[in-house]
Amino acid sequence: MTNPAYEFTHAITRRPGTSVVNGLRATDIGTPDPVRMEKAHAAYVSALQSTGARVIELDPLEEFPDALFVEDTALCLPQGAVLMRPGAGSRRGEVAHMAPALRQCFDDVREIADGFIEGGDILVTGREILVGRSARTDANGVAELSAIVADWGHSLREVFTPEGVLHFKTDCSLLDAETILATRRLDASGCFDGYRVLHVADGEEAAANSIRFNNLVIMPAGFPRTADTISNAGFEVVEIDNSDCAKLDGGMSCLSLRLTPTTPPD
Repeated sequence: MTNPAYEFTHAITRRPGTSVVNGLRATDIGTPDPVRMEKAHAAYVSALQSTGARVIELDPLEEFPDALFVEDTALCLPQGAVLMRPGAGSRRGEVAHMAPALRQCFDDVREIADGFIEGGDILVTGREILVGRSARTDANGVAELSAIVADWGHSLREVFTPEGVLHFKTDCSLLDAETILATRRLDASGCFDGYRVLHVADGEEAAANSIRFNNLVIMPAGFPRTADTISNAGFEVVEIDNSDCAKLDGGMSCLSLRLTPTTPPD
């Protein structure tokens, strides 16, 4: 792997359960369809696998309706993994269910013990780790994570998620080590000074939550102008139906933990 910010050998996903209809949502725009969501999830896994990566698919957790959004439970870095402490109380129990899979992949697994922090607020670039304070991530959580990753040689910079935006990565994603896809409202904060920034098209803000995974940029379907912007910048785009996940404030990054294990599982 040449760039650990976006090149990975593995991913971890969790299939949605039927209880997903009870998932958290900031605004009720409808109930997700579990059957359609399962089909879209399978397409997402196929896209990850098409890059040559191994995908570890975990079973649904019916007692945790939001458990398919595995990204919020952990941060995976080349040196190890950090178990998060979600700000949403109903999601805190998901972390214990993710821990065994991560312990099979990493010798060094640490955890946030005091503050609150969710993976959706963390963007790892080629030079630093950006963490957005939000309703789900507080100052104590950021400070704890900063101390952990400093031990592994990483620098962390705290930024702030716009009012009314659930997670920092709701409004941005990494395209390569120095290129960020972002909404204009987030870029206007100055948090990406020094990076190359591509803006999503006006009215297509939901496209900002995409992921760079090996040779692909995997983005939600239905945002043609932003897809053209990414493609014209030289990236290979794959579009996935995200209409049901969007009803639960979920996006492309939420659905996977992307990693290169230090101790690859059997």
